[in-house]
Amino acid sequence: MSTNTKVRNIGIPGVTPPQKVCENDPNCPFHGERKLRGRIFTGKVVSTKRPDTISVERSFDFYIQKYERYERRHTKMAAHLPACIEVAEGDTVRIAECRKISKSVAFVVIQRISEGA
Repeated sequence: MSTNTKVRNIGIPGVTPPQKVCENDPNCPFHGERKLRGRIFTGKVVSTKRPDTISVERSFDFYIQKYERYERRHTKMAAHLPACIEVAEGDTVRIAECRKISKSVAFVVIQRISEGA
């Protein structure tokens, strides 16, 4: 892929393209060829140890019908991290579903919402 400075509109309201331009990343939704579809989640970055991939933890309430109560649950997802978006552990990010990139990665980071403590 040649250097592409054109920024694509990914079609998600409220998401602005990053200022930094990534080079030679076909999996970037803004500067590459990756198309988004399906669900959009918000979660907290748990790990950034894998190259170009982060782990995002998403918390949610689950209703227990027998006791008529809610319990807190969480799940971890792997998401591709484009070079144009910089995140660290503890940050809150928005991820969007895409076609599978690898065995465990089917999401891509589209926005950093806030910095961690």
